[in-house]
Order: sequence, then structure tokens, then C-alpha cells
Amino acid sequence: MANHLDLEEQEQLDEIKHFWKQYGNAITWVLIVVLGAYAAWNGYQYWQRSQAAQAAALFDEIEKVSREGDAAKLERAFTEMKERFASTAYAQQAGLLVAKSLYESGKVDGAKVTLTWVAEKSADAGYAAVGRLRLAGLLMDSKAYDEALKVLDAGVPGEFAALQADRRGDILMAQGKKPEAKEQYLKAFKAFDERTDYRRLVLVKLNSLGVDPLEEASAKAAVEKGVASK
Repeated sequence: MANHLDLEEQEQLDEIKHFWKQYGNAITWVLIVVLGAYAAWNGYQYWQRSQAAQAAALFDEIEKVSREGDAAKLERAFTEMKERFASTAYAQQAGLLVAKSLYESGKVDGAKVTLTWVAEKSADAGYAAVGRLRLAGLLMDSKAYDEALKVLDAGVPGEFAALQADRRGDILMAQGKKPEAKEQYLKAFKAFDERTDYRRLVLVKLNSLGVDPLEEASAKAAVEKGVASK
């Protein structure tokens, strides 16, 4: 009986040896790849957390410097942010904050450069859109109208389309192009949610051009109702 069990065990062992000889290398490499990928993923997650923590600390420093009003120090801190943490949301937030601070301190050119970086380098389409809108506003104030319109030509997420049209309308108005401005304001008015306060501001702009989209919509509805009742 013992010999019979020993023989079965030997056969099983031989089968295992044969299997391992045939597939052992492949299994080993699969395990190496899987474990390596797992280790790399954990390492990447740790690196991301570390980057985020360091970027957050630097953003806090930028906030502090912006309150102090030291423009030179602020620009140095933002340069460091761009060099080390450009891919993080903190860098894009810092860009908007730095541009605002530079503008308020009279460094308009520095604000434009900063907003250009946000608009062109931001990994987040929302931050890029905000950067473009603010940059277009600064260019409009500088009477660089064509350049401002060019900045707005870039696509933006749907939720920024109304703001983009409104800003384009402002620039066209500044150029004295009232028909084109009216077209953009109407586009913005229709795109804004009815409950949005900004929509009322666009309505004021349209009224100043002799246009009342609410009255026009009401008249159109009355006509359509009359046609339907016949």
C-alpha cells in the first residue's frame, strides 16, 4: 500500500516538474510583470500624493505673498510652481491668483503673461477657459481688440460658451461694431440659464442696443399661438 502511494506521489511530482519545466518561465515572467505593475502603481500614487502635498504648500506660500504685495517675490514663487508642479490644479489656481495680484499692482504685462500660461498650458479645460476670458478682458482694456478676439477663438467647455459670447460682444462693442456685438449678446443671453444673474446683465446690454429679447420672445409666442388656433 505504501509503495502504491509512493508511486502515485512520484507520478504527481513528475507531472509538476514537467509542467513547471514547460510553463515555469512564462508564469515567472507574468508574476514579475504583475507585481512590477502593482509596485509601479503604488509608487505613482505615492508620488502623486507627494506632489499634491508639496504643490499645496507652495500655493499657500503664493497666497501669502500675494497678500503682502511683493510682486517680484510672487513671480519667483509662481516660476517655481510652474517648474515643479505645472501639471497640478494648484499651478492653474496659482496662475489665476498671481495674474489678479499683478494686475492690481499695476503690472499688466506680467498679468497677461501669466494668464497666457494658464490659457495655453492648463491641463484642465475649465481653468484654461477662465484664463482666456480674463486675458481677453485685459487685452480689451489695452485696446488690443483683434488679439483679444483671437484669444476667444479657442474652444471652451459648454458651460463657458455664454461667457465667451458675452466677452466677445464687449470687445465688438468697444470697436464700435454694434450689429456684431448684438449678435454675440443674443447668443450669450440664450445660452445662460434663466435663473442666472449674469443673464440680466446681458439683457441690460441688449436693451442699451434697443433690443429686448424677452419682448421679442413673447411676441413670437403670441404669433405662433394665433397661427395654431386657426
